[in-house]
Amino acid sequence: QVELVESGGGLVQAGGSLRLSCAASGIIFGLNFMGWYRHAPGMQRELVARITSGGTTDYAGSVKGRFTISRDSTKNTVNLQLNSLKPEDTAVYYCNVNCNHLGFLYNYWGQGTQVTVSS
Repeated sequence: QVELVESGGGLVQAGGSLRLSCAASGIIFGLNFMGWYRHAPGMQRELVARITSGGTTDYAGSVKGRFTISRDSTKNTVNLQLNSLKPEDTAVYYCNVNCNHLGFLYNYWGQGTQVTVSS
């Protein structure tokens, strides 16, 4: 069983920065990628950024150039640096781990951390 614990959310003014961290406990077999999703009120949950086991990164167009995802494989952590924040970045951000083990696909989720950007 993999458990994810996020930290680093908060309230920030537009143009400011935050750093989100996610620590995974337990043994991760067959990692595909670790990533961050967000869910804003009235919107669908969307992928923000993800990083594969090989280090390839992928970003939503709305955050490209502003957010940076990184992973420390030795500590099983994934971080998201949020720069130049905008009010539309306000959402609950969720950490995700996607694994493929013995032919089964697993998705693990954190509890979410609130990011609020004031104008």
